[in-house]
Amino acid sequence: MPFFRDLAAAIDRMDRYNFDTMIYVADKGQQKHFQQLFQMLKIMGYDWAERCQHVPFGVVQGMKTRRGDVTFLEDVLNEIRLKMLQNMASIKTTKELENPQETAERVGLAALIIQDFRGLLLSDYQFSWDRVFQSRGDTGVFLQYTHARLHSLEETFGCGYLNDFNTACLQEPQSVSVLQHLLRFDEVLYRSSQDLQPRHIVSYMLTLRPDFIFSKLSVMS
Repeated sequence: MPFFRDLAAAIDRMDRYNFDTMIYVADKGQQKHFQQLFQMLKIMGYDWAERCQHVPFGVVQGMKTRRGDVTFLEDVLNEIRLKMLQNMASIKTTKELENPQETAERVGLAALIIQDFRGLLLSDYQFSWDRVFQSRGDTGVFLQYTHARLHSLEETFGCGYLNDFNTACLQEPQSVSVLQHLLRFDEVLYRSSQDLQPRHIVSYMLTLRPDFIFSKLSVMS
């Protein structure tokens, strides 16, 4: 039975890894199961059961692939690659790539992850392929676009210039705004580690969008 299997697995993991914390990420329908599991471990005398935690996630509604309503990970990955390739082909500004299949898969995965982690893990949400692949707005595709543009700037100007620049420009309001946001990174990581919600990190990254960064950089230049 699943309950006794999970009970044995928890004990085995503690014996093997002597973990500080064991986190179970499973759908919210399993909440009672994990409450009973942790309670049973306590009854059996395992004090480390206090360090076990269930992180529930909600239901993703409307995620369908061409094979039907039952969605498997392999189907989702294949669908991501296909749709991203179609999306890239339809954009005139897309550069010719050495490995478009790999690029499509990476960008598509980023898009899917950002879509899934934007809100509370516990919340149900309506999935939309169109939303996932939007190239504008708070999407994973837009984050990849930001990274590509910043990488292009780095290649153009090199990294050596960081050792020789006018620090007076850092006193400009636009520079201060960027720096203040960057300095929040440790705070955001800590907050996510406390409540185990990746949405804080996603929100932080989405704020570093091109229209925010490059508007500041253009003023600084």
